[in-house]
Amino acid sequence: MTGNLRGIIWMAATGILFVAVTGIVRYLGTDMSPVQAAFTRYLFGLLLLLPVFLRMGSLRRPISVMGMHATRGIIHGIGVMLWFFAMANIPIAEVTALGFTSPIFTTVGAVLFLGERLHLYRIGAVLVGFGGALVVLQPGFQEINIGSIAQLVAAPLFAASFLIAKRLTRVESSTAIVAYLSVFVTLVLLPPALYVWRTPTIVELGWLFATAALATLGHYTLTQSFRAADITVTQPIQFLQLVWATVLGLAVFGEQPEIWTWVGGGMIVASATFIAHREGRRRRDQSETVPTRSTSASRQTTAKVEH
Repeated sequence: MTGNLRGIIWMAATGILFVAVTGIVRYLGTDMSPVQAAFTRYLFGLLLLLPVFLRMGSLRRPISVMGMHATRGIIHGIGVMLWFFAMANIPIAEVTALGFTSPIFTTVGAVLFLGERLHLYRIGAVLVGFGGALVVLQPGFQEINIGSIAQLVAAPLFAASFLIAKRLTRVESSTAIVAYLSVFVTLVLLPPALYVWRTPTIVELGWLFATAALATLGHYTLTQSFRAADITVTQPIQFLQLVWATVLGLAVFGEQPEIWTWVGGGMIVASATFIAHREGRRRRDQSETVPTRSTSASRQTTAKVEH
């Protein structure tokens, strides 16, 4: 299996895990402060990752690497607070649709800062997927509340976090990247969480623990996706989350999707399917071309020796 296809599979798994997290956070509702809920989720995630730190042995890292971890933690922590707030105030489909502005920032940032090539068909897949997200969100454009604004602000913050994670894959393991994210995000969320703290119920702690487990695993699969393939390849696959989120909202919370949801969802599925098919065909073509060139070079060398 090629690297880009592995990245696509990892990203699809990431989407399923993050949609499950979305469902749990929505279920908890507005009874708990979004900041406290976010802090508790990351604290549980940090506890789950303690065995990872024990296996890592030395925790010492170059200052530049620790700086990237810390910067990512600050940026991601602010984005997480905004995302939890949005989840408590607007429908799941709207949160997910607005979140798809993040892959646009990520794809552009990968070209500008990571030097990745932006093929024409990748541009087309991203634009079609983003267009599908806008079609789904169209009925909500007339009334954009503070929850929508929070999600729009969170999108570029998550994009920046993903770009830093992609850079870290060059020098860090996937487990180390996820572990240090939990450390720094927990530290960032601690002061505001203490300010609004109230004693959570046992049920709330159980759901937040489940959220931590699913989200931590999701960050691992996300990092694996970044390691296996270019960001510009995997970003269109994130658009599938909107389809899964819409199904979750309908099945669990009774959020009846409008016709625009299905139209936009069709565009998103088409975008994700096309990019997966196109990447697979491009890799096959390359693998078939390389042996041919090698054979040709070998024949030329043989001819020179005979002369």
